[in-house]
Amino acid sequence: MADQSEPLLEALALVAPGTPLREGLDRVLQAKRGALVVVSDDPAVLSICTGGFLLDAEFTPQRLSELAKMDGAIILTSDASRIARANVHLVPRASIPTSETGTRHRTAERVARSIDVPVISVSEAMATVTVYRGPYRHTVQRTERLLDRAAQAVAAVERFKSRFDLALALLSTLEVEDSVSLGDVAAVLQPGEMVLRFAKEVQGYLVELGEDGRLIKLQLEELGTGVEDTLGWVVLDYVADGPGASKNGHAGDGRRKRPPAHSGDGTSPDGRTPGAEAALAALHELSQEELLGGVAAVAALGYPTRPGLLDEPAEARGYRLLHRLPRVSDAIIDRIVERFGTLPRLMRASLAELEQVGGVGEAKARAVKDGMARMVEASILERYE
Repeated sequence: MADQSEPLLEALALVAPGTPLREGLDRVLQAKRGALVVVSDDPAVLSICTGGFLLDAEFTPQRLSELAKMDGAIILTSDASRIARANVHLVPRASIPTSETGTRHRTAERVARSIDVPVISVSEAMATVTVYRGPYRHTVQRTERLLDRAAQAVAAVERFKSRFDLALALLSTLEVEDSVSLGDVAAVLQPGEMVLRFAKEVQGYLVELGEDGRLIKLQLEELGTGVEDTLGWVVLDYVADGPGASKNGHAGDGRRKRPPAHSGDGTSPDGRTPGAEAALAALHELSQEELLGGVAAVAALGYPTRPGLLDEPAEARGYRLLHRLPRVSDAIIDRIVERFGTLPRLMRASLAELEQVGGVGEAKARAVKDGMARMVEASILERYE
């Protein structure tokens, strides 16, 4: 399920357990019959239909099962709420490539490729349901098998989430002690990215499971909350500024420069700089072997690969720790980071220096100063417990 397209996932949601269409397909299977169902009655679909008869009747599982007794295709509306036509003959172009062998499946694939609508084929001989959408196809799995696979993926999410939390706690301690290495950053990126990958796999299973995946969905939501945002802040903290970056990852004048902006306010729509967006994209594209190797994860942040890269020192910008403070807006965080450049400089800043940041008055400056002090204290206690 990991590589399926969004349109195919939408099509699979139509046949998830608990939906009327799935109940109708199950009835067709139980009756040991086949069926060809197109979930769209737009003009493009009707243009390849011949014969049959017009119904325009409300969809019910019983009606679908009865109409499947005829050999022709069944045309539903795009939301599968009504049966538009039945017993029609579909004539897509024969030149459209197909890897299927059976007549019903060949027709289904050609229709889906030519018109890009959900097409469902029920095999009488194999007792399977196959969903086609564009160039994609997926055979619907038994609920028990899907639940087993989803449970295994959730267990993987749980393992990597535990590693992610431990690595984050250590990174926080090292940041306040100003002793972070790029290897410590990689130790956070690796499990964080793996959590997102397995969570995406589980999401695919949840689409196909429908109502039967409620408990797994709750587990996934609990485990995955905040991981994507936190990983984004870590990337934003340590992404390199370019070939001229110093050992601290910022420009040679000691002040970290922002990469060119996506939008007029200097950031991309979600607040991350384009450099961080490119780094996240590069991280997502790494193979599992590359990701777990460590060096490639750091290289995705823009650091050139060289011997001893993971041992090199690094300084955070401060985005992640600042986002842990209550009632500090993204705009103020951006201004604070732009003013001080690195987390160590921010932590050494006086109240007067903080108050010089636009939008930060005396109360906010004290809140930031006190909040950072509490994090330092908590990190020291964790270090020696």
